[in-house]
Amino acid sequence: MAKSNIQNHVRTLRFMNSEITQADLAKKIGVSRQTVVAIEKGQYSPSLELAFRIAEVFDKDIEEVFYVEK
Repeated sequence: MAKSNIQNHVRTLRFMNSEITQADLAKKIGVSRQTVVAIEKGQYSPSLELAFRIAEVFDKDIEEVFYVEK
């Protein structure tokens, strides 16, 4: 299976939203801080449900948070 090209704007969105910490975001979406770190670094692609929860925290559409790099 090929490596995923899914990228995200999670880190940028955290700083644009009162500089929410990784720990605070993790608590809001129900995962560990380490999971948020891995998502931001592109080392982990979240489930669709988790991706929608992240988008909801930032009041964004999922396409504004996650995108496919070609």
